[in-house]
Amino acid sequence: MISKLSAASMSIRKSGTRKSAINGGCDFPVDPLQAPPDAPVFWLPQHDTSIVVLGTAPPALPPVDPLPTIDAAISLNLNGSAYVLFDLCNGQHLQLIHDGVTPTAAIVPLGVDGLDRLEAIYRLLAALHGRAIPPDTRLTRQQRARLRRMLQAFDGHRAGATGQEIAQVIFRVDALDRNEWQASSARHAVKALIRDARKMIAGGYRKLLHHRRSS
Repeated sequence: MISKLSAASMSIRKSGTRKSAINGGCDFPVDPLQAPPDAPVFWLPQHDTSIVVLGTAPPALPPVDPLPTIDAAISLNLNGSAYVLFDLCNGQHLQLIHDGVTPTAAIVPLGVDGLDRLEAIYRLLAALHGRAIPPDTRLTRQQRARLRRMLQAFDGHRAGATGQEIAQVIFRVDALDRNEWQASSARHAVKALIRDARKMIAGGYRKLLHHRRSS
């Protein structure tokens, strides 16, 4: 169900919520029967630096006219704030947060993470005003490809595949004898993929929500 945030209507509507049978009958934020790839994910702004925090422009700035209409594909109310997934209509989504007041400005902290948020705000403004929307640059194409290989390697390892079997699938290497496999670069690459996948599963995945910046 789509909710609209505008000057006339700022309400967030939810449909089809399920309630916990063992936790006081509270609503689940996400339907527990929904397939994981289809479930909406909401992050806290301290973890995801692409989240745009909306607010009210100070009186010193000229008024926003006309006010943009933000179509919320999916929304959630939490602790008095509205968490919104905004569809940029190019395969990308942005998470927005506002306090229920008509948003007329985006808040950018002056820390280094503000550079990440500026990129997200630019993508939001481009979508709202019909401009070309730039891609999300937090992950390069090469990084995305390696992440896929990490998942493949870890899934194979967890299913009981040997390192060489994993290498044959991921790197298309031929079957090797023991000595050839011990000296193979593919063996070390598979070990590195599994090692890094474990780090991601242990919480390192949150680093993917930030740009990598030198200190």
